[in-house]
Amino acid sequence: MPIHHLPSVQIAARSWSGFCKKQLFALVLCLLFFNNALYAQKASSFPISTPEAEGVSAAGIDSFLNAAVQSKHEFHSFMFLRHGKIIAQGWWNPYQSMLRHSLYSCSKSFTSTAIGFAVGEKRLSVNDKVVSFFAGSLPDTIKPYLAALTVKDLLTMSVGQAIDPTFAIVSKEDNWIKAFLALPIAHKPGSTFLYNSMATFMLSAIVQKVTGQKEVDYLKPRLFDPLGITGMDWEINKQGINTGGWGLRVKTEDLAKLGQFYLQKGVWNGKQLLPKEWVEEATSIKIDQAPGVAQSRKDSSDWMQGYCYQFWRCRHNAFRADGAFGQYIIVMPDQDAVIAITSETADMQGELNLIWKYLLPAMHPKALPLDKANDVKLDKHLAALSLPPATNTGNNTNSNFTKTFSIQPNDLHISSITFNMTNNVCHVTLKKDSASYILNFETGKWLPGKTDMQGPGLVTGGREDFSLLVPYNVEGSYGWNDSQTLQLKLRYIESPHTETITCHFNDQQLNADVEYSFNYGRNKLVLHGELVK
Repeated sequence: MPIHHLPSVQIAARSWSGFCKKQLFALVLCLLFFNNALYAQKASSFPISTPEAEGVSAAGIDSFLNAAVQSKHEFHSFMFLRHGKIIAQGWWNPYQSMLRHSLYSCSKSFTSTAIGFAVGEKRLSVNDKVVSFFAGSLPDTIKPYLAALTVKDLLTMSVGQAIDPTFAIVSKEDNWIKAFLALPIAHKPGSTFLYNSMATFMLSAIVQKVTGQKEVDYLKPRLFDPLGITGMDWEINKQGINTGGWGLRVKTEDLAKLGQFYLQKGVWNGKQLLPKEWVEEATSIKIDQAPGVAQSRKDSSDWMQGYCYQFWRCRHNAFRADGAFGQYIIVMPDQDAVIAITSETADMQGELNLIWKYLLPAMHPKALPLDKANDVKLDKHLAALSLPPATNTGNNTNSNFTKTFSIQPNDLHISSITFNMTNNVCHVTLKKDSASYILNFETGKWLPGKTDMQGPGLVTGGREDFSLLVPYNVEGSYGWNDSQTLQLKLRYIESPHTETITCHFNDQQLNADVEYSFNYGRNKLVLHGELVK
């Protein structure tokens, strides 16, 4: 606000003291900052409304949250849009709204969007042959099925390969394009569905081939900037190509933005950014994932409703982007609603079932009567969402515990572990290969930190360039289960995953169980150590 618009201020009055002038100047700066902050918030966020005003029961949303807490699923964030407005949003502490979250295969729908922009700009068509883009990477003999393979076959996961080659290629090969094209194709392209993340990588490689830009850079002026999506990053392989089928990190609100963008048929702020025809084509069924399966089984599964262009059809005439362990953008055209979720679960269908059971029936065609009591209850519930940290459950908290153990050779390449308790914080130093990593944990709460140590994940052993992800944001907590058992929890809070190390001390020895959350208790690595000092 300009100074001369302040109603009770006479700027020219010479009787003002220097102190008053400084106070006025500070006030003006605050007003300017406040106005700019409000403008920035308005420009980058959805309008906020109450559930009832948008025809949704606040009690129904609260029931969903209660069911989520009581379930075996670990939710990290949740955002619910109705009629383009936020009616509920929450993050389970220590996850926060400003943090990105690894999307896994939810990234695929962004890759589909990049192809849509390229098609709209006539840089390619879905009927183009894949071999036409990679003349220098083709096998010596191009067999008929490979010659027939099209961009559409990549989009619909119907390459025709007998098994998904993703992990074999990512873990062993540096040139993923050449390795993919060298694989035999067992079925006619377009005829058989097989989930295939390398097919999506090939789409990313095609985008880079025809635009001269990595996919993330190509999307920036076309999608990310117009939608106000900032701070995103996307993993790349050794050839400098975005991984396409996984590896994108964006915020929860950014997921909701892509969902709303598709709900609006590619329109944003009144402007048609992505052709409406592409949106409709990309989100309609293209191939049956399970032909011949009994209808009763299809009726209970959101994975048997048909596959689109890197989107899935859902029950209830919805469609979605989804990624491993429960990263979702659920678009519900009949209800004019979008739901974005980040989480970690071993049962993704179970999470979707919660949405259909609690949130779908909570939506009504028209506004509902004001329900202030349940609105307040829901707001308090959303503000209090949290995941419990480790705490001391034993009588002896070992507050002065300081020891170093030499660790026997192991698959994690950890050679030593040092524990140092100071001021209620457990400082842990892990020596791995030629590097040392200091990790900090606090009992009864999550302690924020950063580390260069790569966390758990499905592709951590892959031949990628992970350098853009460093340093990783982490939160640590610890607790003594008894005088000889120390539990350390380390959350990589821009991923779905948590690392838990349970240390069993026995005089001069240490046995440590290392577990990754996505193994859900099935596999753990035991480290054996001897006391050094």
